Amino acid sequence: MTTPTPSSAAPLEVTDENAEKPSTSDGPKDTATRSPGQLAWLRFKRDRTGVVSAIIVICFFVLGLCAPLIAKIYGKDPYTNYGVDDPSLLGDNGLPAKPNGGISSDFWFGIDPQLGRDVFTFLWYSIRNSLLLATGITVLAMIVGVVIGVTAGYVGGKTDWLLGRVMDILLAFPQQLFFVAFTPVVLALFVGDNENTPTSLIVASLILLLVVFGWASVARLLRGQVLALREREYVEAAKVTGASPARIIFKELLPNLWTPILIQGTLMLPMMVSTEAGLAYLGVGLQDPTPDWGVMIGYAAQWYQDDITLLMFPGLAMVIFVLAFNLLGDSVRDALDPKTKR
Repeated sequence: MTTPTPSSAAPLEVTDENAEKPSTSDGPKDTATRSPGQLAWLRFKRDRTGVVSAIIVICFFVLGLCAPLIAKIYGKDPYTNYGVDDPSLLGDNGLPAKPNGGISSDFWFGIDPQLGRDVFTFLWYSIRNSLLLATGITVLAMIVGVVIGVTAGYVGGKTDWLLGRVMDILLAFPQQLFFVAFTPVVLALFVGDNENTPTSLIVASLILLLVVFGWASVARLLRGQVLALREREYVEAAKVTGASPARIIFKELLPNLWTPILIQGTLMLPMMVSTEAGLAYLGVGLQDPTPDWGVMIGYAAQWYQDDITLLMFPGLAMVIFVLAFNLLGDSVRDALDPKTKR
């Protein structure tokens, strides 16, 4: 008689088809199967501060871009002097006749002193112009900074040394003081003493000056990133296979630089909004009657003791926008690079 082996003696396992099986359809997807963009999006969605900030920023951009439509539906515009057309809206001292800056069902945010312009439409047109100008400056400064920073880091040698010294010089300038002093000089090259400066020329000079002094910080950061990346194995392998510098930059380097580029962009835009408004407030940016955040705050500052509501609306709007965008920038940074999260 043969002795049964352990394998033959073991009882057969009976599976129950109705037994509960672990479900994987509703569980979280394996981290290894997600792309870096998907992981960043998941981290961002979990950040309530970032989501709320993003909603606020989007609302500002959408409502600002729709300012002409809002004015059409509202039935007012920011250029008509309603106080001149209807003297009953203003008192003898030039202030709104009604309390709280003239707030009423006809003028939701009141009217401004002396001229009686509608504050509600003037605010949205101001937000529109400031955001468009700041966004254009940010995009141009980022493009210039990326091009110069990547070129300096990848080429190296004398090119890197020369571009590095240019960055040092631009970053060493007291920018705000330079803007105030140099903007009138630029405008004087094209406009005579007794001539009115066209708004388009003011916008062009602001874009030129802010872009010239805005790209250096971005280029300095990306230069350091490229100096580290160009020594990686995959870049060396691309060089060995005969890839051109352009292909290495666009296929190997730039895909690894999107994180710092996006972070710098989200931090630069609110700074450009504040800078542009500050220049308008100091009288070297856009000028009244062109709607602008800085123009509105500067005009309201002349009347804050008599009409605080005129200063309250643009001031609160700017604080909310800049704070929301800075918080959004922090959330984007934490989502794209969780190692930097504090």
